[in-house]
Amino acid sequence: MSEAAPLIELDNLAKRYGTITALGGLSAKIDGKIIGLLGPNGAGKSTLLKALLGIIPFEGGAKVLGLDAGTKGADIRDRVGYMPEQEAFLSGMSAIELCTYAGELSGLPRTEAMQRAHSALYYAGLEEKRYQPIDGYSTGMKQRVKLAQALVHDPELLFLDEPTNGLDPRSRDEMLELIVELPERRNCAIVLSTHLLPDVERVCDHAVIMHHGRVRFVGTIDELRGARGRDTEILVEVKADAEGFAKILTAAGATCEVVSPVSLSVNLPETATSLLVFEQARTAGVQVRGIGVRRETVEAAFLRVIGEAA
Repeated sequence: MSEAAPLIELDNLAKRYGTITALGGLSAKIDGKIIGLLGPNGAGKSTLLKALLGIIPFEGGAKVLGLDAGTKGADIRDRVGYMPEQEAFLSGMSAIELCTYAGELSGLPRTEAMQRAHSALYYAGLEEKRYQPIDGYSTGMKQRVKLAQALVHDPELLFLDEPTNGLDPRSRDEMLELIVELPERRNCAIVLSTHLLPDVERVCDHAVIMHHGRVRFVGTIDELRGARGRDTEILVEVKADAEGFAKILTAAGATCEVVSPVSLSVNLPETATSLLVFEQARTAGVQVRGIGVRRETVEAAFLRVIGEAA
């Protein structure tokens, strides 16, 4: 049985604007349910999405859902929904008009496009406002209508470019709740391009990190946060007196940092395992309540990857 093609495959993908290199030869295989596309401003995230949609020409190779982005852009856009970062509607247009138009652009007959537009707007929570001009919408409502137009043709894959940008905390929470439900409710995968790392930590299962137009990391969120380099770095929780237990483990060759009165971060000696912790605890009469691999936050891991790439 042949292995399924990845959602996105990059083969030395490059994009230059004169002397400026926006994408510097990207090669990667990208899969996942909700994939966080991360990077500082100017990293090349939006340029990559536009190249994958066949909107802009590029050098090298790229495939989306097994289709060549260089020659099959229209076919890709039939199967991929795109929520752009910037506003994308004509003045005076209502939400139902925008979403119907988006459906027609994807090849749907007008009647079907309108039916799907009503459905998409209902999903986005805009059914009561669908006939009102988008110009009068709040920022949160404008983001929702952009999501609805991306969903109207029932895509297999969604590209969401900064979907929570400019939203207040409540609207941001509501948008993230919609996003996290999409894979199950709409049977699609998502690429979430953002600079807001807490959003990624909350909803994504995979991540792609870009910096200066290059891919610096591709993998799962667990792999990104992972073990800070090696399995000998662990977090230990005790019933009491973490500082005293830290002294005991230090005497046994470990390097310790007390995190709280009942927890400590432990770097074990190279040849040791977590058994060292339990042996020392048993000898000293210390009750160990928990032990696990030390994990970074997504933000800390992101900064580490960017720092290594600098």
